[in-house]
Amino acid sequence: MAVTADATTPDAEGPAPRADPVRASRAKVARLVSVGQRVGYALFAVAVVAFFVGFAAGFTTGVVVVIEVCLLVGSLVLAPAIVFGYAVKAAERDDREHGR
Repeated sequence: MAVTADATTPDAEGPAPRADPVRASRAKVARLVSVGQRVGYALFAVAVVAFFVGFAAGFTTGVVVVIEVCLLVGSLVLAPAIVFGYAVKAAERDDREHGR
């Protein structure tokens, strides 16, 4: 009796599988999340350094503006990056759990 390949076994000589557009889009979002998180946390670090510089040398208007701008922009960048990061991780986990 001959063994035949069914639809569930991959054909070694068949065409290469096509890229999944959902996974490609998710990978793009993951890259943007990574950049957003790095930028957001870097801005928070600058704000902390500026705070301690202001604490040691005096809070001039320039130091206060730097702290405020870094905290504001860092929050605007970091908040969506964190939310989308959790979304990407949840989608990947769901794919693993359902064997996709």
